Amino acid sequence: MAAGKKIRPRTSNSRTAPRTALPQLSKKQSVVSRTAYLAGVAREIFEKEYEPPDLEIFQTLEEHRPARIIRNLCVLRTEIMHRAKPIPAGKPQKARCNLSDYAPAECIVQLQADGISLMTAFYQPWECLIELNRLISDHINNCRDFFPLWIRWEYIKDIFIVPNGLTEAGTQAAAALYQKNRVLYPYQMYINWQPANEGNILFSDMKFAILLYRWHGDEFTDFSKVSDAGPHTKVNIHSFLEQSRNAVIVVDCENSDPYKLCAALRELDQDTLSRVSKVMLYDDSHSASAWRILSSYIGCPVEHSMIDRVKKQKSLVDISLTAGACREFYQNRVDSFILVSSDSDYWGLISSLPGARFMVMVEREHVSGDLKATMDSAGISYCYLDDFYSGDCGDIQTGALLREIYSYLEKNFQLNTNAMMDYAFRATRVEMSEVERQQFYNKYIKPMRLAIGKDGTVSIRLPEK
Repeated sequence: MAAGKKIRPRTSNSRTAPRTALPQLSKKQSVVSRTAYLAGVAREIFEKEYEPPDLEIFQTLEEHRPARIIRNLCVLRTEIMHRAKPIPAGKPQKARCNLSDYAPAECIVQLQADGISLMTAFYQPWECLIELNRLISDHINNCRDFFPLWIRWEYIKDIFIVPNGLTEAGTQAAAALYQKNRVLYPYQMYINWQPANEGNILFSDMKFAILLYRWHGDEFTDFSKVSDAGPHTKVNIHSFLEQSRNAVIVVDCENSDPYKLCAALRELDQDTLSRVSKVMLYDDSHSASAWRILSSYIGCPVEHSMIDRVKKQKSLVDISLTAGACREFYQNRVDSFILVSSDSDYWGLISSLPGARFMVMVEREHVSGDLKATMDSAGISYCYLDDFYSGDCGDIQTGALLREIYSYLEKNFQLNTNAMMDYAFRATRVEMSEVERQQFYNKYIKPMRLAIGKDGTVSIRLPEK
């Protein structure tokens, strides 16, 4: 074992893996599928094998009342916009129309079951459309948590809001635009956009994100969230592992990104990943703390080695990783290594074990051209971590952030309310019975809350007298 190395056992911490209301679904088209559901796209489209909206996401959202409410309101709005015909000025109004004459009865029934009261009769369709616009505007923010953090929620929200939609003029303008260009709307369902011949804007998360940001005068650039490594890369990894007798993934945590590696491992099929006996992390206290929780987010055994420093300025990760890989090769009969690092120093390890097979995962911004040329000339396969789809890795990012926030709070925020009460009674010399003290405590102390200022400063507020 290399000098200075200490292997610390992995510990379970429920705080590191928070549960969200909507399960994390590893789907390449998760944003367009969720948008399509809320906009009211027919279930039949989700059931078609070659259409992008995913049926599993449809079924998941169907279990959530806020999503059902928006979906059914959008279905009603689209149906009324499609069929609405204005009554010419000066012409007497007919009898009141029923909502069920315009829209599917099942939507109305489900909305009522979900606690939404609707205007069921009206003279003009605009009256009902304005009411639907108001309800959608009031409830759309309840669907925020169904979308990943990497997509701008205000842009998503905007496509469900009719411009000036609480007025007759704004509603009529939107309906007229929709009726004139209905075939250009995604699956002919109304959304707020300037219709253009863009093809199916819900074809993929990448296409939708690029257009969505462009509509708002912005540019979408984080393409790892909406695209994935090509099949050639995954086939190469599978072939490399298939030809191995005993394979491990060895990670230089100082020179790798935990979120990108998590994304890459999640995107390998189970058969490929099952050929890896373990993931070996060589970590340093100065690297990202997310390495400590990686094992909770991938389906592969993890051996986490925290390497202590002898000199404050000098890391021992590289020598410890090299020694660990050699031990695995000579003692544990590991014949194949996937090395995760962009550091050219590890070429010494690769060249010193000619009997071992190596594949390297690197990051585009950190790997040198010389290292890539050397690997090419030696026939060493490599791939880019940046290329793997990372759109569903928000859970490990959130888990890492919350873990550090809990740690920070424990170090910097300690308050005992019983001691605080004793201090207050001593300072004021107020005398109360135990019953009075408890009533005071329940009324003023238990309801106290944190208030966060614009500059991030936190203060504690008690309820007003």
